[in-house]
Amino acid sequence: MTFLQLMHRNVWRKRLRAILLMFSVGVAFLIYGLMASFVSGSQGAAGASDNLLGVFNKSSRGLPLPLAYLNRIAADGDVAAVAYTARMRGFVEVEKNVVAVSAVDPQAIAAANGDELKLTPELIAAMEEAGDRVLVGRALAEAEGWSIGQRIGFTGQLTRADGSHNWSFTIAGIFEGADASTDTYFMLARYDALNAARARDKDTVDAFVVRPRPGVSSSVLAARIDALFANSAAQTRTQSEKQFLEAFLRQFADIGLIVSLVVGAAFVTILMITVNTMLFAVRERRFEIGVLRVLGFSSPRVLALILGETSFIFLVGGAGGLVLAKLATLSIGPEFGLVFGTSVLAKSLAIIAGLGLLTGLLPAVTAARRPIVNAFSVR
Repeated sequence: MTFLQLMHRNVWRKRLRAILLMFSVGVAFLIYGLMASFVSGSQGAAGASDNLLGVFNKSSRGLPLPLAYLNRIAADGDVAAVAYTARMRGFVEVEKNVVAVSAVDPQAIAAANGDELKLTPELIAAMEEAGDRVLVGRALAEAEGWSIGQRIGFTGQLTRADGSHNWSFTIAGIFEGADASTDTYFMLARYDALNAARARDKDTVDAFVVRPRPGVSSSVLAARIDALFANSAAQTRTQSEKQFLEAFLRQFADIGLIVSLVVGAAFVTILMITVNTMLFAVRERRFEIGVLRVLGFSSPRVLALILGETSFIFLVGGAGGLVLAKLATLSIGPEFGLVFGTSVLAKSLAIIAGLGLLTGLLPAVTAARRPIVNAFSVR
């Protein structure tokens, strides 16, 4: 029997105990995976840009800005591209099925944000065919079961000139996003068509999207843009996408601290349970460990045997929890902003390795340091 086979058999000698331990570890890492994915998605750790700037109304993001600001922003020599967007929220079919529509100029948004959203020339051309054409993000299309060419009805917050809130669009294409962390749970519509049909706030936008030229400091450009409109009726606040997301979340709570406390409590609990269980298991096997020592097992090998057992339990249980967390982010992630990326996976594997060794350290040292005479005294 090899060393690994011996370790494996020791783990499964009490199957129910091993399964319950692995289940507990799996639940802890399921919680961690979901929490870390939420932080990664909501705080923009994976997808938000430090370079792409958003220009909003300083008083409130919900207040509009004049479309006339576009030319003044574009006139700055450090601006590579600038686009504008008018955001409209509403629902499809039932009120709880909330969907967001961003009304844009197709060519402008492609120049400013085309790389992040993978807006190809073919998609832009399809969108420009008619005023009712929209591009749908992949996450939204999959959630709703939509396909290209489908006609969809949308009840929006904006009132049309005829007094209704009903809008109708034809899906011209589906954009993918640069990677899995890119938000694609929304639609892109034609601003000119929406602006012509709405009853009020014509020729206004919710935000401008600004891409600085390479080598230009985004913070310096942001301050210069805000200075342009410092004395206007609608002053601006310019922030990077990541700064905006972090500031928005801080209005409610320190999300990172809350997640750390919840996850920390889960890990401390599982740590105490596992250490106590492994100490009990080692006491049960005092005689067997004494036999191994007599047969030539050194203290370091006994230490490695116990550490290997706890590491195996954490590896199997942790992997199961992370798989469930990944499946959850794939199914509900686009709607709730969950991003299970490589950074979350790397941190999870490091925690699995660390906890596996930490929980096994006390039982392993206890077993390795016990005198052989004391081990045989139980018989």
